[in-house]
Amino acid sequence: MSRNRDLRSQSRSEQGFTAREVGNRNPIPTFLIVCEGAKTEPNYFRSFPVSTRPEVTIVGAGCETIAVVNRAIELMENKKFDRVWCVFVREASLQENRDPSNVNNTAARFRKALQVAEKENIKVAYSNECFEIWYLLHFHLYDTGIPRGDYKKKLTKLLGCDYAKNSDDMYARLEDIQHQAIKHAKILLSSYDPHNLESDNPVTTVHLLVAELNQYIR
Repeated sequence: MSRNRDLRSQSRSEQGFTAREVGNRNPIPTFLIVCEGAKTEPNYFRSFPVSTRPEVTIVGAGCETIAVVNRAIELMENKKFDRVWCVFVREASLQENRDPSNVNNTAARFRKALQVAEKENIKVAYSNECFEIWYLLHFHLYDTGIPRGDYKKKLTKLLGCDYAKNSDDMYARLEDIQHQAIKHAKILLSSYDPHNLESDNPVTTVHLLVAELNQYIR
């Protein structure tokens, strides 16, 4: 975790990192990351100690799927970004089990969000069922569906302390085993044949965004 120890002293804006150019290099890339959650995902991505200091604007939208994508589009209208990502989850079984009629609605919204994102050249880091599957993959390869209520229990046991959903230190806690999460996420994603974006569970593509940010790790 040594690479993250100096992170606390770095100045940050409320929604991201401060823009900077290094020496005479070309202007550094600008990132926009719009997250479904207001704190969990933004806290994690704000903790990346990038070295060349790209301008990274991170927004906790506090809304779901298609609304997250629409929020990103709104922000893109006011400012040009080189790389735009949306982070959200496939709305899953909790609502669907209570009311089976929700299945088609949630699947349609998820499908629409992916379609609009692709049309607008926005990349998507999605998870089914929770963003926390990304955290769990740091420890083990999970290839069977996990009830949403069990994620906290599993993480509390694996971390050796109570997992708080809005924690701001998850990057630091997991940094040294991040390579395992990337490996497991790739294996999990490739295990679905045929691949069905709407029903694959568990699954995540968060590792794709993580890999992109890792290009700037000091």
